[in-house]
Amino acid sequence: MDHRAHMSLLRALDTQMSRLCEVAGVRSPEARPLLADLLGAAGSRPVSAPPLWPSGIADDHSPVEFSVAFDDGGRAPTVRILGESLDAAPSVTRNGHAARAFVHQQAARFGLATSQFEQVWKLFATNRPAGEFMVWHSLVLRDGRTPEFKVYFNPEVQGEDRSVDLVREGLRRLGCGASFDSLLGRVIRPGAPSRDRLTFFALDLHDAPHNRVKLYLSHHDARVEDAVRAAGVVDGVDTDVVAEFCEMAAGPHRVMSGRPLVSSYSYLGGGAEPAGYSVYVPIRSYVSDDQEAFDRTRAILERFGFDATLLDRLPGALTDRPLRDGVGLIAHVSLRLGPPRPGVTVYLSAEAYDVFPPRTGALATGLDQIYVA
Repeated sequence: MDHRAHMSLLRALDTQMSRLCEVAGVRSPEARPLLADLLGAAGSRPVSAPPLWPSGIADDHSPVEFSVAFDDGGRAPTVRILGESLDAAPSVTRNGHAARAFVHQQAARFGLATSQFEQVWKLFATNRPAGEFMVWHSLVLRDGRTPEFKVYFNPEVQGEDRSVDLVREGLRRLGCGASFDSLLGRVIRPGAPSRDRLTFFALDLHDAPHNRVKLYLSHHDARVEDAVRAAGVVDGVDTDVVAEFCEMAAGPHRVMSGRPLVSSYSYLGGGAEPAGYSVYVPIRSYVSDDQEAFDRTRAILERFGFDATLLDRLPGALTDRPLRDGVGLIAHVSLRLGPPRPGVTVYLSAEAYDVFPPRTGALATGLDQIYVA
């Protein structure tokens, strides 16, 4: 048990978030009350107590994951929080309703647009959920700016067999993605469609011109050529760059049989075709420890032209343990291509409840869980 054991979950996560923001140069006075609203009743529980809910946000069931986005064009880095709203008596359904309440609470505070959210909510909400969650949140913290919000709906909340129909109808309601069926036909690998599954249906909660709808697909047992296939359906994406990124992040794994590779497709302004593509590699599944993950991530940042010295300070914002003493602090890394903000994102586990030991011998495959930006 570390020195945080006597802290509440809110205090422990807020301390990490504040340090990350300081390291990244992000001033966001709204961040702490947002985090408190997001955690709800779970925030007051001591970290030494078991998780209130087995959240799929992180391997140790922390309901929050952090990330730092490095953007092209010399823009300042961004701190992001992926989180799950928890009801005082949590269940998938109750947490879903807590998520909706959180959206409307922040809409009243920040003037968020919720009409699209409500259209999709009515489609995905169910009292008999089949999946492990209904809605997750992303909070985007930029220096001196009002926080931005995104929500992630679970396409499999009514069962895997309903996911395509739900996403197709969600896109129709939002007036975009007319090419959805064609895209799936080009991305899903023939002969084993269950290896490529719709994972998230996400949308921004604002009315800016770059407002996005994003689709995420997980590629189980993927090869680098599967990422190339998935990226190649978006005009203007350099698939050679995608291949290089995957090889750098996953290392010498011909088949990524641990946690799945993930693709996402961004639709802007009601477009029929996706304008942007991102690939996410769950790097913790393909390394022995966090030092190896750190070294690979640093090489990626240098390769893509970013100041990697910021990465040097990120682990210390979250933990004081040596990187070789665990695996999973650096959870995954993504490459974003195309509008609105190309770049690289590094995802960091809070490790609020547990630190997973480094792997020895053959790499363990771990949990088959998906994580996002």
